[in-house]
Amino acid sequence: MAISPLTPDLAHRAQLAGLLYFVIIITGLGAELGLRGPLIDFGNADGTAAAILAAPGQFRLAIAADLVMALSDAGLAILLYLIFRAAAPALALSAMVFRLIQTVLIAANLLAMQAAWLLLSRGDVLADAPMLALVFLDLHGHGYDLSLVFFGVNSLMMGVLVWRSGVFARAFGAGLGIAGLVYLIGSGLRFFAPEVSPMFAPAYGLTILAETAFCLRLLLQRSSRLPASGL
Repeated sequence: MAISPLTPDLAHRAQLAGLLYFVIIITGLGAELGLRGPLIDFGNADGTAAAILAAPGQFRLAIAADLVMALSDAGLAILLYLIFRAAAPALALSAMVFRLIQTVLIAANLLAMQAAWLLLSRGDVLADAPMLALVFLDLHGHGYDLSLVFFGVNSLMMGVLVWRSGVFARAFGAGLGIAGLVYLIGSGLRFFAPEVSPMFAPAYGLTILAETAFCLRLLLQRSSRLPASGL
């Protein structure tokens, strides 16, 4: 299948989308793996409480990183709609809506993190503060997986859009489609078969690979020499 470059206007939007995607990947992985993850042990409430209280800046930075990710995600949802709406208006609009639902859930879910912090910071008057905080941290994890249900649907739609676009190689569309399936299966296991969920965790490596590849493709998008379409 021949690949047709975008007009200068849409190519610029694709590059901006790639930049936002890069911010999302860095802040999302950084918050989960680099900042929040090392502090939380769901099998040890007291240890988790001590770790968070010993590194309050790191814990708050994880919240800030997730907030930046959510803001970037909202912008990316709009840009991807503008890029693909000419090819499939209804599908592009649907993909944007599902991605925005995910964004809202991620942002609202940060209240669970803040609740955990409020409990721990007032632990001197709340005897069960570490255990209650751990419940809120676990709730945050489940809320994140709930948002990935909607993102999984968005990824499947984006896979179809990219596959049919004629602008990006179909391999990128296939990768996003596979990522969507991984998100849906992983979230389903988290809620309905949690004992199996840890064994499925390595599959999320496919989502990182697929999304990083598409992010780089957007950043490196070239334009045609045709005049801007005005979309």
